[in-house]
Amino acid sequence: MPVQSAANFVKLPITMENIFSFAKTREHAGGLFCLALLLTLVPAAWAAPSHRPIRPHADYPPLPNWISIQRNIHYDRYPLTVLDILRPKKLAAAEVPGVVVFHGGGWVHSGKATTYRALCLPYLKRGFVVANVDYRVASQAPAPAAVTDALDATHWFFEHARQYHVNPKEIVVAGASAGGHLALMVGMTPPSADLGPVSPVAAVVDGYGITDVVELLNGPHRQFWADAWVPPGPARVQLAQKVSPLTYVRHDLPPIFIVQGAEDHTVPVEQSIRLHDALNEDGVPNELVFVPNAEHGFPLAKWKGVDVKIFAFLKAHGIVGPRNPESPAAN
Repeated sequence: MPVQSAANFVKLPITMENIFSFAKTREHAGGLFCLALLLTLVPAAWAAPSHRPIRPHADYPPLPNWISIQRNIHYDRYPLTVLDILRPKKLAAAEVPGVVVFHGGGWVHSGKATTYRALCLPYLKRGFVVANVDYRVASQAPAPAAVTDALDATHWFFEHARQYHVNPKEIVVAGASAGGHLALMVGMTPPSADLGPVSPVAAVVDGYGITDVVELLNGPHRQFWADAWVPPGPARVQLAQKVSPLTYVRHDLPPIFIVQGAEDHTVPVEQSIRLHDALNEDGVPNELVFVPNAEHGFPLAKWKGVDVKIFAFLKAHGIVGPRNPESPAAN
């Protein structure tokens, strides 16, 4: 979407994709005015029809010849409830670990191909099978739909694990930003929440995910994309609490790895600290890593150092993939 003036922007169709694009192009100019405009338009975008045609997402870059892909497998009946299976063409004789990956985008935009370099490829290099998930964003369905989709996709992967040579006892969930939030929800949501099927994941890898949705609806940390995802109404706060990982901290959770940029001003770093402290209090194995001089969504160069810590954490909890001899050497 080209840079738009505010006058031109209001002539565009009110969709979450247009709102997000406008926010990105204007993030360094007229911030208060833009925020006010966006927060005025968000309710209209949320109220718009939820089954409009879906704009195609960006595709993967060319895949190396040692990776195979099965695209757009439906795990539910909606157009966006699809996933891709990526795996090394030469798998080990024994079953291998798997990982379910969720993309970010504030629950309002983006798609699964955006996760390939930072989140999928490191696991593929270490012999994991990857289920890379699309889910319904706010323009298709508001909260809690994305959480339900994440739970459904993970359940589907467990049900089909052996078809893909995956050990169901070694399935990890991972994501960044909104995807980190969804990974946490998959690992932490109890059956009593009635949000979807619960799967016994072996570990959670949370990249700068939201842990307290309520905090993003009001006050100094308010975000327009959270406003868009959690619909207005008398039960709004209760719904936001229901889709917040901090609501579900308890002693019997899987190991959780948390990483965030130390200079993140999109998701408050205090949210990761609060989760880390709560997990410690309940005796849940976890690790919190802050990346120096990194903001929200840090670049690949910084992910490489983080990956060393992630896979050391997984190895410490018994999750180790066979190194693929055809892939470039993994750190």
